[in-house]
Amino acid sequence: MPQDNPRDTYLQVAGSLRQKIQVGEIKDDLPSQTQLISAHGASRSTIERALKVLKAEGLVESVQGAGWYVAGTGDRRPVVEKMIDLLGADGVKVGDPFPTEKDLCEMFKASRTAVRTAIAQMEGQGLIAKVKRGREIRALPVN
Repeated sequence: MPQDNPRDTYLQVAGSLRQKIQVGEIKDDLPSQTQLISAHGASRSTIERALKVLKAEGLVESVQGAGWYVAGTGDRRPVVEKMIDLLGADGVKVGDPFPTEKDLCEMFKASRTAVRTAIAQMEGQGLIAKVKRGREIRALPVN
C-alpha cells in the first residue's frame, strides 16, 4: 500500500477495514493478521495498531485464540463451551468419535492452541478421552 508517510500506514489500513465493514464487505470475522499483512504490504505491528484503532472506535473486537470480529456479531463464547455443545447434539452418544483437532479448528475458526486447550479441559472433565485413533466421547454434559 503506497503512502506518503510510512507512519500513517496503520491509519490507511484502519480506514480500508472501516470502509469494508461499513459497506458490508466484512460482516463477521476479519481476515487473519497474516492475510492483512499480505493484502496491505504492512508489518504485523502496523496491522495490530490499525486493529487497535478500530477496537477503540468500537467497530471490532478480538477473541483470544480466534481472531478479530466485527463488534456485536457471532458467538463469542469460549471455544470449550462451543465444543461441549457438540456433545448435546441430537444422536450423539457415549462411544462416538469426537472430531479431530483440524476439524474443530475449521468448525470454530479457532487456533490449534485454543482447540487443544479446550480438549484438555474436556478430557479433565471426563467428557472425552484419547483412544487409539483420535478421541471419543466418554460422557455427555449434564444440562
